Amino acid sequence: MDMITTTQALEAACTRLAEHDYITVDTEFLRETTFWPQLCLIQVASEDEAMIIDPMASSIDLKPFFALMGNPAVTKVFHAARQDIEIIVKLGDLVPHPIFDTQVAAMVCGFGESVSYDQLVQRIAGEQIDKSSRFTDWSRRPLSDKQLTYALADVTHLREVYKELKAELEREGRTEWLTDEMAILESRGTYETHPEDAWKRLKMRVKKPQELCVLQHLAAWREREAQTRDMPRGRILKDDALYELAQQQPTSTEALGRLRTIPKGWERSNQGRDIVETIKTALQTPKEDMPKVPRRRQPPEGAQAASELLRVLLKMVVEKQNVAAKVIANSDDLERIAAEGEDAEVAAFSGWRKEIFGDLALKLLRGEVALRYVDGAVTLIDLPKDA
Repeated sequence: MDMITTTQALEAACTRLAEHDYITVDTEFLRETTFWPQLCLIQVASEDEAMIIDPMASSIDLKPFFALMGNPAVTKVFHAARQDIEIIVKLGDLVPHPIFDTQVAAMVCGFGESVSYDQLVQRIAGEQIDKSSRFTDWSRRPLSDKQLTYALADVTHLREVYKELKAELEREGRTEWLTDEMAILESRGTYETHPEDAWKRLKMRVKKPQELCVLQHLAAWREREAQTRDMPRGRILKDDALYELAQQQPTSTEALGRLRTIPKGWERSNQGRDIVETIKTALQTPKEDMPKVPRRRQPPEGAQAASELLRVLLKMVVEKQNVAAKVIANSDDLERIAAEGEDAEVAAFSGWRKEIFGDLALKLLRGEVALRYVDGAVTLIDLPKDA
């Protein structure tokens, strides 16, 4: 099986693909030893053909492919699109539009939460995908026909999955339900990584404003290092080291070298000296500018019981509407609704989610409706206003 390895062949292929209403897209990449994903293969299919593009070929320029990704007349169909789109944003400086994510669509259509591509293919197309090439090193060349056939299956079966899910959404009147989720995937902000926000990825193991300030500075330093050097965050500095540094706050290389999480001799490296300077800078922050340590608010009395009732309500709605619970609300959302009522800023209080769940949740909290278990099923009953 031949791959597209030249710009001329890619231009011709993309011209043909652009004539279709939709195309299916997938990528193969490596990320174990890098911060940014290393793109190894691009698979694309239309109704008429399927192809594999070799982005590692020395004589290829991917501009025609990126132009196709930006073509508003062609819907780009992915499964679990986020990482594929992240690569396109990084290399092509654009977010594909419009897109259709079959994993999200499957949740809206009642196939369960985070359903895998293999499961969808089996349930919709009745095909069993050979997984023997799943752990291929896609950066190696040459790739065998078996490996390329496996890679191509990620877009050929996706055509039937897409058509079935699209038809199901139209039959159930749920096409608009997908709009909010696709808007998130089509937003450039979804894929931007700001070093100043890197601390938000960490567990909150600090208790004082000064410790949090140091942690924020160190996390931002590590993020910049990881991006610049194209290395995983953990290879720059592990999370446990960040926590210990934030708490101990060494201001000399000697003090840095005494910490348990710092490898012996590392304090004498350029990175070690950078760490010390970063900590010193953080400690110079005026007290009034120190960040506040996020505190988990104590829920009001009865909120825990209310959140349990909301879980039962959500399960009832999910079963009735045949949609995955994750698409409507998660556990944190339910706890916020129980504690804050209609003031909770959650997705369940807008759009179609509000219509099928949010309004009912508020009625339940206000005592306007009650849950009843009858004949093996949970149902809602209206309560008298003076009940």
